[in-house]
Amino acid sequence: MNENVIAQNITETLENNYMPYAMSVIVSRALPEIDGFKPSHRKLLYTMYKMNLLKSARTKSANIVGQTMKLNPHGDGAIYETMVRLTKGYGALNMPLVDSKGNFGKVYSRDMAYAAARYTEAKLSEICIELFKDIEENAVDYIDNYDSTMKEPVLLPVTFPNILVNPNQGIAVGMASNICSFNLKEICEATIAYLKNEKADMAKYILAPDFPTGGALLYHAGEMEEILNTGRGSFKVRSKYSYVKKENCIEITEIPYTTTVEAIIDKIEELVKNGKIKEISDVRDETDLSGLKLTIDLKRGIDPDLLMSKLFKFTTLEDSFSCNFNILVDGKPKVMGVKEILANWCVFRRQCIIRKYTYNIEKMEKKHHLLLGLKQILLDIDKAIEIVRNTEKEKQVVPNLMSTFDISEMQAEYVAEIKLRHLNKQYILETLKELEVLENEIAKLKDIIASEDKVKKVIIDELKQTQKKYAKDRTTDILKHTEVVVTPNEVFIEDYNVKLFFTDHQYLKKITLVSLRSSGEQKIKEDDSIIQELESSNKSDLLLFSNKCNVYKLKLHEVEDSKASQFGVYLPNILDLEENEQIIAIHATTDYNGYMLFGFDTGKIAKVPVLSYETKTNRKKLVKAYYSGAACVGIVYASEEDYIRLIREDGKVAIVAAGMISEKQKRDSSGVQVLNITKKIGMKKIEKIQELTEENSRAAAKTIPTAGKQQ
Repeated sequence: MNENVIAQNITETLENNYMPYAMSVIVSRALPEIDGFKPSHRKLLYTMYKMNLLKSARTKSANIVGQTMKLNPHGDGAIYETMVRLTKGYGALNMPLVDSKGNFGKVYSRDMAYAAARYTEAKLSEICIELFKDIEENAVDYIDNYDSTMKEPVLLPVTFPNILVNPNQGIAVGMASNICSFNLKEICEATIAYLKNEKADMAKYILAPDFPTGGALLYHAGEMEEILNTGRGSFKVRSKYSYVKKENCIEITEIPYTTTVEAIIDKIEELVKNGKIKEISDVRDETDLSGLKLTIDLKRGIDPDLLMSKLFKFTTLEDSFSCNFNILVDGKPKVMGVKEILANWCVFRRQCIIRKYTYNIEKMEKKHHLLLGLKQILLDIDKAIEIVRNTEKEKQVVPNLMSTFDISEMQAEYVAEIKLRHLNKQYILETLKELEVLENEIAKLKDIIASEDKVKKVIIDELKQTQKKYAKDRTTDILKHTEVVVTPNEVFIEDYNVKLFFTDHQYLKKITLVSLRSSGEQKIKEDDSIIQELESSNKSDLLLFSNKCNVYKLKLHEVEDSKASQFGVYLPNILDLEENEQIIAIHATTDYNGYMLFGFDTGKIAKVPVLSYETKTNRKKLVKAYYSGAACVGIVYASEEDYIRLIREDGKVAIVAAGMISEKQKRDSSGVQVLNITKKIGMKKIEKIQELTEENSRAAAKTIPTAGKQQ
């Protein structure tokens, strides 16, 4: 062993090296905290606040990015991207936090690039007043920045539950977060209701998520209840569109928050190219300064609503949003429902208010203490002047004032610093009026801090003011699932006639009749042979019966079209077959009418309705598809009017009308005796005949079981 190599325990190495990184990503980068921000957002907004961009005019984005580097050790590109997402121009937030000027791209466009930071300008939006209102009053803790040269807030003292008002997504190590946005008005009302009654039903106030990109949310009460209660679940949002009859086109003006115009166009073009959508003649992006617009030109005679149903199914014009409300609370990640999030936010906000009022009380008590000293001086202003004038050394002024008027050092310092011009009775009396005001205000704030209900009232008043000032109408419509017209899946499947070829080596060809007419001989492997041919529709269900008494089900439209020059689809590749299992017969059906006839070497035939193989669910495999107690010698499909040829091992043949055989409802029934056999002679084969000819009629059985006739 190399002397330079040191053996290490892998679990210890991972714990020592990887875990600190993982925890850093979780706690300090990827997951939002209860104020609704990740560290990168908070550092940027606080920098803009310190640059006085809440009240002043906009400044160049490059300036903001440069200043943010004092708090954020990332490169300018990453900081600028963070800023772009927060801007009004980009449109990713319900309540944009950055008032922007210039090209910041669009959340609904993948390719619309934002301009460089040197060209754009920004400042804080008006709503940021609610983010920084209490920050100068010790409402939150501060920590050192990365090089300990500045202080930055741990959280921002937001006066409304920003965590639920603006969407937030983050991917950490081993966990992620995906928080949808809700309407500010609804969230404020829900929070007020919770503060008044902790058992309040959030669903009464919060209708559904609300996205800045609009669209129509497909509302399902059960799904929404799960999301509100657990913080997990998903829902669907679909685009808004209108049909312009004059130009025979569909105009899409709002799309789901989770997709982009380019992704939709790419998918539509792919569907058109593959022949799955044939109703569209052109699709183009006509987005301009007035907003998003995606135009789809239709061919003549096309139903626009039916086409949109197809596009909702096959493209992200209808998309899902998966919720995962994973939030850091006291440095620990936790997935919470809306009520629990609001509860934690209320605790946080209560702490902010108590800290703010405590800070103000201390500040006012200090001033109150100084004014009490001034009040003492009022008793004898002349004496105070005389002491100051007659004291030989400056440093003796304060001690002399303290001893004469029985005041503290702080009070004496305050009095000693008063300007000579202010040493008049009028000024002092006016100043002393503040004493009563301060005493009342201190008592009021102490009373609020001591009462949980009064702190709640303060939070409620703040929420009402925020709601009144900034609330907007919903941009995402709510479409109840009962109002959604559900288009049957069959409508989305292109209907055309096909011919199926099934070979002994388990190959299946699905060839359109158009292709079949122009093709030559069927190509198969050298030692292979076609054992079954049948015509059907692309909308059919395909039943595939195996030698293990199982039936496999396929939607025929899911089997790719083939050509005569190809081998076709190899069934074991698309079916989950058992060991040594082979398909021995196939049948295609659209209505599940008719019967499957299973012949056994015992001379019995089981006549099972095809309807027995229909399932309400999308099951791919049914066991006990037919009787397993005897060797199967043939499987055919027949109606009541069809005839079946039965061949014994000794060559005798019987023609039996399918209507003569009684049907069995049980799939794995052993059947009825149709052909008489002996111990040495069994049934060899059954097959369906196309028509009852004169020659065949001689072998036709009038009753069953029959012994058959020699051919």
